[in-house]
Amino acid sequence: MSKKLIASRQKDLDQAANYAEWQEIATELDRLEGADAWKQDEMSDDYDYLLIKERLNTLRELRKSGEVRQLVFQLAEGLHGNLGNVADPVLYSYARVGTKKLVEEYIEESARCLDYICVGDFPDFSNDEKILFFKRTGTSFGRSALLLSGGATLGMFHLGVIKAMFEHDVLPRVISGSSAGAIIASMVGTRTDEELPAIFDPESLNLQAFQTVSLRQVLSGNALMDPARLRACLERNIAPTSFIQAFERTRRILGVTVSPAEAHQSARLLNYLTAPNVTVQSSVLASCAVPGVFPPVMLDSLDFEGVTHPYMRSKRWVDGSIANDLPMLRLARLHNVNHYIVSQTNPHVVPFMREAHPGRRTITDVVQHVATTASRDLLKLTRSYVGGAVPGRIVDMLNDVLQQRYSGDISVYPRQSPTQLMRMFSNPSPAAIANFIRDGERATWPKLERIRLQTRISRSFEDCLFWLKDHGLRRAVTDGPRTRSRGERLKLAAVDGRRTDNGA
Repeated sequence: MSKKLIASRQKDLDQAANYAEWQEIATELDRLEGADAWKQDEMSDDYDYLLIKERLNTLRELRKSGEVRQLVFQLAEGLHGNLGNVADPVLYSYARVGTKKLVEEYIEESARCLDYICVGDFPDFSNDEKILFFKRTGTSFGRSALLLSGGATLGMFHLGVIKAMFEHDVLPRVISGSSAGAIIASMVGTRTDEELPAIFDPESLNLQAFQTVSLRQVLSGNALMDPARLRACLERNIAPTSFIQAFERTRRILGVTVSPAEAHQSARLLNYLTAPNVTVQSSVLASCAVPGVFPPVMLDSLDFEGVTHPYMRSKRWVDGSIANDLPMLRLARLHNVNHYIVSQTNPHVVPFMREAHPGRRTITDVVQHVATTASRDLLKLTRSYVGGAVPGRIVDMLNDVLQQRYSGDISVYPRQSPTQLMRMFSNPSPAAIANFIRDGERATWPKLERIRLQTRISRSFEDCLFWLKDHGLRRAVTDGPRTRSRGERLKLAAVDGRRTDNGA
């Protein structure tokens, strides 16, 4: 009976209409399959449960007693994203929803302590001291970023990933995109929270980016597709703004990767720090310029009067996926990112992606490793014999593609079909976009609880710093009552937490 029930509920899981329904069925399956008992048992060789239990009890007692300085000391001393190995993927491979209850309680208590320090009134711990603590400890802890890969029309899958994360309040502020991912990332990075839901309506999107050109144009322009059609598509979906203007308006940190079209140049991550005045539209146009499909692009920039000028007039840029599909190192240096959520749709990558099972290697792993190593060695040998700028440049591009890392700490990817692959460079209909969004949502649902847990503390750091700065600014300009803001949510959460503990 149990096996039949499990099989039946697994089918129901695949047909769930929304995340709430999916989570309910997944939680029931965790109970039926024994994962719930595993979650309740705090002991495991996969993490240091004694350390986590000790830390949990210490933080909880200090928060209850109101010893803020000792609490700050403990947090600054031990708050780490992988303390005791709590971020190990194996801890999220046993259950469909969540992980060890001890890990979940520790993460939630750490975030609650941050909220408590943020909104509490302490005579011996000033607002300036709070800001300093949150800046320093938050920098040490790090933050998460969402990286969107290339994949032409297949990249519409990213819309569903973002929709699921946005609706459940776990969408990172740092978002980077390459090629097709740059289109989606820029649609998000130039919109406020209030404006964002509009991009999830397939009927309101016009993503007609592809139009073939004549044979004469192909021979003269070295491209199969009309760049004017792609530019028009971007103008319809992305605001005419620079990176710094988009950041100041939305507070989202948008990044777009581009690759050099010539030798002696490096791949670039364009954002409000590295290229503040470059226009988002031109950067996305360049990031989508797949060699042979679209011609290389010169970037545009806006001067202080809003007039458009060429950016590095002599240089041209192409598809960001070639050299830097997922710019992890650059994001780490620029934005203190140390946790990466990847939505991956590249057709040469997705077939090799699967759920990680630490300590367990399959024949697919071996084949992939051998094939990749052999391809790299072959390219090195070929490069030593190839002469001429153009052939050598092609070999270098292929080598760049093979050398990259294509997965993150958490990776979301679709189940691609032959039909989708054949239509990679075709214009998607509203019905096709709706299917892509649905596929993206469904692929994200099994990862949502892991994303929530692994980003919970870094999101608290961001929320608390935002509230402290906003609260201090309002106190400086008015002596009137405080306006309700996200800080009210934090304060209510902290108070509610104290009431719950006292009641227990």
